[in-house]
Amino acid sequence: MAARGARRLLGSLWIALFLGQPDPAAAAARSSSQSPAGSTVRTFTPFYFLVEPVDTLSVRGAFVILNCSAYCEPSPKIEWKKDGTFLNLVSDDRRQLLPDGSLLINGVVHSKHNKPDEGYYQCVATVESLGTIVSRTAKLTVAGLPRFTSQPESTSVYRGNSVILNCEVNADLVPFVRWEQDRQPFFLDDRVFTLPSGALIISNVTDGDGGLYRCVIESGGSPKYSDEAELKVLPDPEVPLNLVFLRQPSPLTKVTGQSAVFPCVTSGFPTPVIKWMRNEEELTIEDSERFLLLAGGSLEISDITEDDAGTYACIVDNGNETIEAQADLTVQAPPEFLKQPANIYAHESMDIVFECEVTGKPTPTVKWIKNGDMVIPSDYFKIVKEHNLQVLGLVKSDEGFYQCIAENDVGNAQAGAQLIILEHAPATTGPLPSAPRDVVASLVSTRFIKLTWRTPASDPHGDNLTYTVFYTKEGINRERVENTSRPGEMQVTIQNLMPETVYVFRVVAQNRHGPGESSIPLKVATQPEVQLPGPAPNIRAYANSPTSITVTWDTPLSGNGEIQNYKLYYMEKGTDNEQDVDVGGHSYTINGLKKYTEYSFRVVAYNKHGPGVSTQDVVVQTLSDVPSAAPQNLSLEVRNSKSIIIHWQPPPAGTHNGQITGYKIRYRKASRKSEVTESIGGTQLFQLIEGLERGTEYSFRVAALTSNGTGPATDWISAETFESDLDETRVPEVPSSLHVRPLVTSIVVSWTPPENQNIVVRGYAIGYGIGSPHAQTIKVDYKQRYYTIENLDPSSHYVITLKAFNNVGEGIPLYESAVTRPHTVPDPSPMMPPVGVQASILSHDTIRITWADNSLPKNQKITDARYYTVRWKTNIPANTKYKTANTTTLSYLVTSLKPNTLYEFSVMVTKGRRSSTWSMTAHGTTFELVPTSPPKDVTVVSKEGKPRTIIVNWQPPSEANGKITGYIIYYSTDVNAEIHDWVIEPVVGNRLTHQIQELTLDTPYYFKIQARNSKGMGPMSEAVQFRTPKGSAGKGSRPLDIGPDYKPPMSGSNSPHGSPTSPLDSNMLLVIIVSVGVITIVIVVIVAVFCTRRTTSHQKKKRAACKSVNGSHKYKGNSKDVKPPDLWIHHERLELKPIDKSPDPNPIMTDTPIPRNSQDITPVDNSMDSNIHQRRNSYRGHESEDSMSTLAGRRGMRPKMMMPFDSQPPQPVISAHPIHSLDNPHHHFHSGSLASPTRSYHHHQVNPWPIGTSMSNSDRANSTESVRNTPSTDTMPASSSQTCCADHQDPESATASYLANAQEEDSGQSLPTAHVRPSHPLKSFAVPAVPPTGSTYDPALPSTPLLTQQVHSVKTASIGTLGRTRPPMPVVVPSAPDVQETTRMLEDSESNYEPDELTKEMAHLEGLMKDLNAITTA
Repeated sequence: MAARGARRLLGSLWIALFLGQPDPAAAAARSSSQSPAGSTVRTFTPFYFLVEPVDTLSVRGAFVILNCSAYCEPSPKIEWKKDGTFLNLVSDDRRQLLPDGSLLINGVVHSKHNKPDEGYYQCVATVESLGTIVSRTAKLTVAGLPRFTSQPESTSVYRGNSVILNCEVNADLVPFVRWEQDRQPFFLDDRVFTLPSGALIISNVTDGDGGLYRCVIESGGSPKYSDEAELKVLPDPEVPLNLVFLRQPSPLTKVTGQSAVFPCVTSGFPTPVIKWMRNEEELTIEDSERFLLLAGGSLEISDITEDDAGTYACIVDNGNETIEAQADLTVQAPPEFLKQPANIYAHESMDIVFECEVTGKPTPTVKWIKNGDMVIPSDYFKIVKEHNLQVLGLVKSDEGFYQCIAENDVGNAQAGAQLIILEHAPATTGPLPSAPRDVVASLVSTRFIKLTWRTPASDPHGDNLTYTVFYTKEGINRERVENTSRPGEMQVTIQNLMPETVYVFRVVAQNRHGPGESSIPLKVATQPEVQLPGPAPNIRAYANSPTSITVTWDTPLSGNGEIQNYKLYYMEKGTDNEQDVDVGGHSYTINGLKKYTEYSFRVVAYNKHGPGVSTQDVVVQTLSDVPSAAPQNLSLEVRNSKSIIIHWQPPPAGTHNGQITGYKIRYRKASRKSEVTESIGGTQLFQLIEGLERGTEYSFRVAALTSNGTGPATDWISAETFESDLDETRVPEVPSSLHVRPLVTSIVVSWTPPENQNIVVRGYAIGYGIGSPHAQTIKVDYKQRYYTIENLDPSSHYVITLKAFNNVGEGIPLYESAVTRPHTVPDPSPMMPPVGVQASILSHDTIRITWADNSLPKNQKITDARYYTVRWKTNIPANTKYKTANTTTLSYLVTSLKPNTLYEFSVMVTKGRRSSTWSMTAHGTTFELVPTSPPKDVTVVSKEGKPRTIIVNWQPPSEANGKITGYIIYYSTDVNAEIHDWVIEPVVGNRLTHQIQELTLDTPYYFKIQARNSKGMGPMSEAVQFRTPKGSAGKGSRPLDIGPDYKPPMSGSNSPHGSPTSPLDSNMLLVIIVSVGVITIVIVVIVAVFCTRRTTSHQKKKRAACKSVNGSHKYKGNSKDVKPPDLWIHHERLELKPIDKSPDPNPIMTDTPIPRNSQDITPVDNSMDSNIHQRRNSYRGHESEDSMSTLAGRRGMRPKMMMPFDSQPPQPVISAHPIHSLDNPHHHFHSGSLASPTRSYHHHQVNPWPIGTSMSNSDRANSTESVRNTPSTDTMPASSSQTCCADHQDPESATASYLANAQEEDSGQSLPTAHVRPSHPLKSFAVPAVPPTGSTYDPALPSTPLLTQQVHSVKTASIGTLGRTRPPMPVVVPSAPDVQETTRMLEDSESNYEPDELTKEMAHLEGLMKDLNAITTA
């Protein structure tokens, strides 16, 4: 059913034959005429070879033309292959492509070790968008160097007899051999002819034939002459002579069309008569045009056919006796097509078969080529009926030219056809059927499936519908097709499936308008194979001859059905190349096997279900035979004047054909034709021949023996005994000269023997090598005077040594050197480099590289032996070398890379000798990894003039593995302390230096540093010890804080934190505090009196609001001018310092510790809570950004207050840390006011950018001028100075507005962060400090520059036990008040206090008194 359906569909296609048409026009007409009628189907394109290359014999130095011409429209592109590889003819100076496509080779090169031109050539024709065809393969043979394997020898012959003069040369030199008599050309006639070996035969000799003969080889260059041999003609003998064969016929193998000569040359008297028999039937030579009897009786057969094969016998009879000799003629025939492939039209999913029948002897093998590439058999490309190509489930890419290539030992041929895949005809106007319904597998077997379905919903009757079933193996994109046998049939059986395989089926209905929708794919799995034949019993094998074995067996006991045939598998023992043959009976004889070789055999029976169980292997050995090759490496060594020792090696492996039982040695004198002496030895590989004559040349040959007989002998080689027995008790002397002549790949070495001729020289040893003569050694005979060293490298310097040697040893060497000539070998055409190289980062040390190869098919499937080379490098350091790796896939995983490193990658492809250039580079940066090495070169130095301050310097870790985002400095006085007990000092950014203040003098500290990046922390460095210097007691006083109301002159610069102050006696401090307390009480009494006479409550509220915002603290610039209104003791200058817990409880010290986190804050009233929250934020900011800290500050020290006692105007201590802009290498300092620290400070992890100001340019100028003119006035936050007294704007809303405006105005600028010491444990005051435009940095610490403002040194007195200075708190500085407001406040400070003002001051005085009492108590 399936076959009928396929035939119906195939019958709708036209088959056209065109390849091999001699007339292109006729072929085109024929192709077009076979297109389906009325369709627009493409016609077949005539594309074939007009001329193909043929086997050619050439000589060295000649030029050769290999003809090739192809026909097609448009004209094809011609290329040539040699030994399967395309030739690059563009850069070849010896080979060139002729206009018609033929290949011209100029100056054929050929030597013993260099044969670049000899080989198999093939012509390839390509037409773009059409396809490619290849020609037959032509062999180019180059005649070897002219050498004689045997030379003529002097002889005598009776008049009227025949004579043979030998001159044997290689078969490829025979056409170039001619003979000379008395050094004149000797012409051939009906009495004289030459054998194919080159030997000269003269029959019916006359007196004129006497003389000197020699043969000449003329194969290009100077002719080579053989030795001369004298032919003497003797008179007729008076007595009869016995008949003797001078040359008998030998077996011949010829190809049809060639000629063959069977020699049959005899000597005897009277002159004999010769006749020939073939297969025991006498040949009638007289009437034949192809059989010719040559002079002397030899038989020549011309234009051989296969019918000429057989056994030929030469029968010689002179009346007295008869002798006979016979030989076989084997005829071989090159492949010849009986049926060539035909052009085919087909649709997708169809199955087609290209037929190809061929004959030849030996039986040709067939392979198929598609568009120039070999077709590899698979599930969808199958070789059927030995030679035919079946393509199953056609796809569009199967279109092209297919060629059947037939070849055997004597030739090859090709024939081809074109396949065109047709598009389905467009549907005519009308409704198309919908998808068939309910497609099911009603029957599932091991090798077939029956499908049934219902009619489509669009056509319930479906009487006129035909159905097509498409099916394929799961995962394969090739669909095969099967049609129903008649309209309306709704079932089909799919045959020839594989057992246990999943197939996908779909059904399409078709009406007269065209095919409709496809059904949903149905997956069905075939059943596993069952009911197969069992093993064939009684399998036996026995050898019939040295080349044949017969195998027999019986029918399997469990046949499970009728046995259809058997398959016999056989294999040479020790190999894995199993062959098989189909057998119909129970025995088979396999011929053509190797002699004396073991083979294994097994048999598998087949029934209708397929192959059964295999038998066990049986092993048998073919019979032995005489050796098929001569012994190897025959050499002679002259021992003395009367003996020669012979050495040899056994015949090559595989040619023994049995067990070697001994060797036969034959020798004779070489000077004249003499009697041959024969000696048979054992299996040893040498023989000493004694009893020879002095100064005589002898020739020797050796043959191997088996139990079957004697094998072929070696060629004759000669050696001459010594004239006298020379001295061999010492080594030879140095050769008298050595000359070298370098060529491109060889060096010709020549020399002369040692001057002392009385010492035996058995040969010469030549050593050579690049730079040293000991790389290789060659030994030559003592007679030799020159040698050519082959296979050398061009443009290389070789050292050569020459030593004479004998049995005692080697003599003194001679040395020479030579440089071979340069030689440029044309590079093969480069391949296209890979494209689309991409680098995908997988981890910190792994990147996957992928690419595409445009020289591969669209599916990017690699089917040849190409490989890819991936190279990569990083540019840091700049001189990094490339690393490479090879892969055979289109991706590669590069591992062991460095983290956070930019790599560049490129790829090249190599196929055979062809390589591409490097592809375009792809770049990829590996992910970061935590640092794997600590910071290095950690050094600690004391700051000059400040023994309590140290500077830590270091270098980044060598293996940072990413961008360093900061460092952590650990320090401790105990190197063995747990790491959580060490003090932690964070450093933000990539700064490489840091200051630590207020360390204890004369104390050893240990420092470790740890780097961090975005992935985490790295290892710690080794501990570095540093002992702080010793200092006097006067130097041990602590710096005093400066109040926040203190205003510096704008031309000055900030000093470093913690400037040392002069010491002050503690008793004096107590006296001053007590005095201040008494004065304060007096002021309270006076204020109480005036409070009853103050103004309205409205004025009280207004002034109280302004003072509460401004801090209500005023003081004069001179701290020693202690007036009643200035008894605030400049608490804005007090410094908040963390100190160790004191054993004596103190209300202030214990109630206000520095909070570490939100849990450390005790809730109090609102004003206190806000101030504590402000200070906590400042403290956190310090931990992340500050560059100065103390050991005590890291241990949660409690604050203490410092009071200034200095005659100089007080100055605020401000350290400005510029935050480095990522996009600007310079630091721009904004000259406006900074916002309140409580509202505007942000943690660096949230918003590391400085906040700008919302003031206008005019406001900025006024503010700056106000600060300059009033250095000691009260200060106000920016928000209050602009809005407080007007409408009491909420500080939060003011700050929010300020932030928004500031970010819009100065988002691109980098501002310093001013660190101002707070003056009170629960309050923080802002000091206006506007840096001048263009401020410079202190060069002492380039990574932590301070504003260069001149600041007067502030002397402080410390109250407390430990006196550890709290580091500066990060705040931002508000603007100064308006000029008018500032002037008014200045006037108020110099006038008498009014009662309501004094009343409001009382609230602050009471709080201050509590603080003073606590201090005095301490």
